[in-house]
Amino acid sequence: MSQEAFQDLIQTVTSAIAGKTLDKALAAEMNDKFAADGETVKGIQAACEAAIDDGWMCDQEYGGIKFGRVIKDVDGFSVDVVHMKDVVGPHHRHPKGEIDLIMPLEGDAKFDNHGAGWVVYGPESAHRPTVTDGTALVLYLLPDGEIDFTGQ
Repeated sequence: MSQEAFQDLIQTVTSAIAGKTLDKALAAEMNDKFAADGETVKGIQAACEAAIDDGWMCDQEYGGIKFGRVIKDVDGFSVDVVHMKDVVGPHHRHPKGEIDLIMPLEGDAKFDNHGAGWVVYGPESAHRPTVTDGTALVLYLLPDGEIDFTGQ
């Protein structure tokens, strides 16, 4: 899986949501259009797993979390992917919001109590990203790449 092929795959999602308000309605739209058990999400998960095996995705590690920014800008979003297993990540806020794709790998993994699929956090939201009940990959789309780690 090349970085260019991965970006083309992600752009099938970002081009459909660029410019939309980050809210619960967008989460519902994404879970309908790009369902967790659909071709697009299955393709994204397979691509992430291949890229991790190739060594260019999730190539950094801190506190038991493997992570990395894989795309700086596609349709106004940066793309980060994290690999988490039963762990609580660092507190951060989303100045412009955050869109997450949860891809369980082992067990009944949940991200912030959400199973497989899309979760949307609105502007100025904040959390400690938490994976429970197993292992998951989480893909983050950040408008303009904005994220603020608070140190809390």
